[in-house]
Amino acid sequence: MGAHRDGAPAKQLAREAGLPLPTAYHLLRTLTHEGYLRRENGVFLLGAAAENLTVAPGVRSRLRPASVADSLGHWRDVIGAPVYCAVYCDGEVELIAVADAPDTPAVEEWASFRETAHAHAIGQCLLAQLDERAREDHLDRHPVRPLTRYSVRDRATLLERLRNLRRGEPVIERQEYALGTVCAAIPVTAGATIAAMAISVPLEREDRLLPAVEQLRGEVASLLRSFVFSISI
Repeated sequence: MGAHRDGAPAKQLAREAGLPLPTAYHLLRTLTHEGYLRRENGVFLLGAAAENLTVAPGVRSRLRPASVADSLGHWRDVIGAPVYCAVYCDGEVELIAVADAPDTPAVEEWASFRETAHAHAIGQCLLAQLDERAREDHLDRHPVRPLTRYSVRDRATLLERLRNLRRGEPVIERQEYALGTVCAAIPVTAGATIAAMAISVPLEREDRLLPAVEQLRGEVASLLRSFVFSISI
């Protein structure tokens, strides 16, 4: 938005950000509701909340607009694994960006990520950040069901697993969503947004999983300190 002083329509913003139009509409509505954007005559403009964002003197000139997709692409290249970003918004898991490559393909979404949060690392990471009431509500709407022979078998087992996670600890998932794939996810603090980042690797490269997710944690922390990623979300 910062590149469009006179505003821009949703379709143009979606195209420039590399996002599907429904995802862009969802994010635009959220940002408008929070006051970061406003809508006038069919275009979106920066709102009062965005104008009030400040950084230390001398830092602003060094910051450049950065999309989540751009950041994920950088991390994919540095880490050598597909990188995923998702948020929990309006009671649902929203996968907002994925960065992969021909030699490091992302996990194929053969069962809806939104409906199977219990079976993949990024979904479990988001659920772990909810309070008990919100978590129970989510599972009422999207019941636990095994997707593979390694999946969590029932709701009680999943809830126990989530309660036992230590704050900030990576969530590890081994072949629970897709056979032959292991995943790890970390929570991301971006204001009041419940968000998570994840990576996946083939089962035969499982020894790379923990070093890679720790590398991702360091990359995310560095970018959050620059304000760029938190503003982009």
